[in-house]
Amino acid sequence: MKKLIYNIHLILGLVSGIVVFIVAITGCLYAFKTEIESVTQTYRTIEVQEKEILPPSALKPVAQAVYPEHHMHGIAYGSNDEAVEILFYEPDPLFYRGIILNPYTGEIIKVKNYEKDFFYFVLQGHFQLWLPRHIGQPVVSIAILIFVFLLITGIVLWWPRRGAARQGFVLKWQAPWKRRLYDLHSVMGFYASLVLLVIALTGLVWGFQWFSKGLYNLTGGEKELEFSVPHANAAGSASAEELNPLDFVWYKMLEDYPDAAVVEVHFPHDETESIYAHVSPSAETHWQTEFRYFDPNTLEEIEVEHMWGRLEDATTADVIRRMNYDIHTGAIAGLPGKILAFFASLIAASLPVTGFLMWWRKRKEKGNLRKELDI
Repeated sequence: MKKLIYNIHLILGLVSGIVVFIVAITGCLYAFKTEIESVTQTYRTIEVQEKEILPPSALKPVAQAVYPEHHMHGIAYGSNDEAVEILFYEPDPLFYRGIILNPYTGEIIKVKNYEKDFFYFVLQGHFQLWLPRHIGQPVVSIAILIFVFLLITGIVLWWPRRGAARQGFVLKWQAPWKRRLYDLHSVMGFYASLVLLVIALTGLVWGFQWFSKGLYNLTGGEKELEFSVPHANAAGSASAEELNPLDFVWYKMLEDYPDAAVVEVHFPHDETESIYAHVSPSAETHWQTEFRYFDPNTLEEIEVEHMWGRLEDATTADVIRRMNYDIHTGAIAGLPGKILAFFASLIAASLPVTGFLMWWRKRKEKGNLRKELDI
């Protein structure tokens, strides 16, 4: 049975190795995106001024003038010493830009092309191998599903016998290089296996709909998983004395969440779509994000049937799903969690390499033996 498991482990490892390596390495690079950008993007920090921050209606025309033919996706406000960013995003053909402005003056600080951004490039590799999404994303998902199987079979193959149990948990640095290679693959793989299983399984939530829905239902979820923006009420009409609908939503979010770290308001694509906004108490994690939806004509709040609504309305299953991204990146445990996820991903990237080297060595030794025996 172990020989059969070994052969399956070997074949599947060779098939998925390159994809697993790319996904793991890009995951390592992406792990500290927030920390790296806070150091490299100093232009996002501005001087606090003794006047009011400009609302969305005042900043929207400034950004629209830069790209008049494109739709604005949303505007994100941070703390009082942070620049505001208005995002333009269109998926097909791809158009992804950011206009970074001074929230006190409306002055444009920087126009950012996210299509050429380093971390956007890394994320595209991590999610779809820099291939078209309909090709790359399924390939990644299948490779990660195989990787889950490899982790489980790897533990079965590695599990030491009774007499060797104590030695099986230790890296033997003084041993010959062949033994060190085996230990790097098996022992390091074992120590990282639990964290890697969590990372891989949370990654599969985005990979397969059947896995995503199955896991959600297993935890007791009953709502719609797919995010959607509700329609507006075309019959209604806000009073002329009321604030601009975008400003109304923004002020409403500020009033309801005075301690929010991030407030983001999204612009409707057309007259039939409502305005949605979300706030988060932390810029480091996402699971506590509050999603709210407002009719731009009546300024009334709209309830949604999917799980992306208010946190107070979330069930246990909804909270678990909301935590998926933060668990996947390790951010759920703060900086220590990110460090743990980083090193686990680094080990994951090494597993295909050490596994291939062990297979290549055995293959070469068998070839040399055949030559010696003149077979």
